[in-house]
Amino acid sequence: MRTLSLPLALTARISPVVVLAAAGWALTSGPATTPTAEKESAPQSAGESPSGASTAAASKQYAAAPAPCGSIATATLKSLVPGAKTAGKEIPSTDTSLRRTCSWNALKGYDYRWLDVSFEITESDAAAAKSYKENTAEKSGGGSVPGVGDAGYSVVNLTTEDKQQTREGVVIIQASNALVTVTYNGSDFESKKAPSTDEINKGAIKAAKEAVAALESGQKA
Repeated sequence: MRTLSLPLALTARISPVVVLAAAGWALTSGPATTPTAEKESAPQSAGESPSGASTAAASKQYAAAPAPCGSIATATLKSLVPGAKTAGKEIPSTDTSLRRTCSWNALKGYDYRWLDVSFEITESDAAAAKSYKENTAEKSGGGSVPGVGDAGYSVVNLTTEDKQQTREGVVIIQASNALVTVTYNGSDFESKKAPSTDEINKGAIKAAKEAVAALESGQKA
């Protein structure tokens, strides 16, 4: 078997703790993208913030973040991240009642896939809508995800480093006072090509819909 040389950035990706620490990861800001990223999705369509401060402040449907590692069906995980342990790995949080994230990643043969599912519970619908608007503005070039939560947004980026392509999709959903963020990416280390935009986008949206369903079926305020 020939020796496989992985680009530095993608090698680091395989260690979630290292990557998250090095990137100064914060759930509210979502995963970082490189300056050379190409935007590959539908026109942007961000959600509207709820009107009426007193009404929004009183509206708080969710009291705590659900267990993220149990939010995605086993069959979906096997399809999106072949070879990964379906139990996932929960990332440490300073307050697990408000912020929780689970990560799955695997290198099967030469194909690499990574999936993150994150939940954030804010103090009100208005706070969640404000955070949603800020996060989607930072990831311009995407498009709406209809039929899930109160507002949904999806964007796909292609990056290239040392001739190795990586394609990453990010889906952000606002559901009442909660934010759900899904990150899904992949690379082929043999061909150095990335999976198609359609594959990554559909995979990220499927995971996001399952995560929102898990949120909605969990404990409410």
